[in-house]
Amino acid sequence: MKLHNLTPAEGSRKNVKRVGRGEGSGHGGQSTRGMNGAKSRSGYRHKIGFEGGQMPIQRRLPKFGFKNPTRVEYKAVNLSTLQTLSEKGLTVIDFDTLVTAGFVSKNDKVKILGNGELTAKLEVTADAFSKSAKEKIEALGGKATIL
Repeated sequence: MKLHNLTPAEGSRKNVKRVGRGEGSGHGGQSTRGMNGAKSRSGYRHKIGFEGGQMPIQRRLPKFGFKNPTRVEYKAVNLSTLQTLSEKGLTVIDFDTLVTAGFVSKNDKVKILGNGELTAKLEVTADAFSKSAKEKIEALGGKATIL
């Protein structure tokens, strides 16, 4: 085996299509770019969303919706969740307790909702409470404190 008789494996290499190298090649003339127009010229680059002159989709569809810039998103925590924490021996439940338990992340705002039953007297501190949650907590002699 010598360097001059090494060849790549059959089918592993593909011949490059040499366009614009005379009519005899079959790819002369317009060099496989079709007829005239912007796409046949060098340097052609269409705008993002350009559909060949057809009205683009972002202009065909109507404007829709509204994003409220002052909306406050709360992470919902139900009373049933607080009940499971109280069964572990906790009586004071605040933001840090919920973060360490893995129910909320440190960037969330917390709202306590009244879904589920509560049997323990708890002191709960959160960003917001639903009416029913506050009533259920205070009915057992607990405290619902808003941050």
